Amino acid sequence: MREALIVWGGWSGHEPEQGARIVAGMLEQEGFKVYVENTTEAFADPAIADMSLIVPICTMWKIEKEELDNLTRAVQNGVGLGGYHGGMGDAFRDAVAYQFMVGGQWVAHPGNIIDYRVNITRPDDPVMAGLSDFDYTSEQYYMHVDPSNEVLATTTFSGEHAPWIKGVVMPVVWKRRHGEGRVFYSSLGHVASEFQHHEMRTILHRGLLWAAR
Repeated sequence: MREALIVWGGWSGHEPEQGARIVAGMLEQEGFKVYVENTTEAFADPAIADMSLIVPICTMWKIEKEELDNLTRAVQNGVGLGGYHGGMGDAFRDAVAYQFMVGGQWVAHPGNIIDYRVNITRPDDPVMAGLSDFDYTSEQYYMHVDPSNEVLATTTFSGEHAPWIKGVVMPVVWKRRHGEGRVFYSSLGHVASEFQHHEMRTILHRGLLWAAR
């Protein structure tokens, strides 16, 4: 049986506990045995090396060096890493080794909750199969991203809320490798109610399965 670890905590505005329950249910439906923890100490457990998947939901949290070292080593050795929005993309701001592994870091969401368009750039990828461009209402994440990411979806900034970024095309969904591990990220999912959005949920569900070894 494949095993997954979900670690939730950090800023409560992203509703991490609710998100962890939803993601746990998604993975359990796929036959995973899921462990849910709310302390970063879970990342220091040597047993994570045997996991199929780790899902951090940890916006603006702190991580200790030994915890980070064990987590990055596990992913480099083949454990999958996957997640969404600030829970993964703005988890440990002062941990550059974590950002190197994720492939990006949140830096802004001009206008806060706004309407924007998500464009599927890789309709041939199994994560995006059958999906078309869609409208979304949430924070439109502006991120610093790794050029080695395999980008599956993007969004274009209108410039309405920050004129100097008008026309900037920003990755929304990507996958990558970190050592032997698969890493998946989607910037969609500010609060738990967004899991009711078909495309958001489908993309994350498929992406986590892709990441899991």
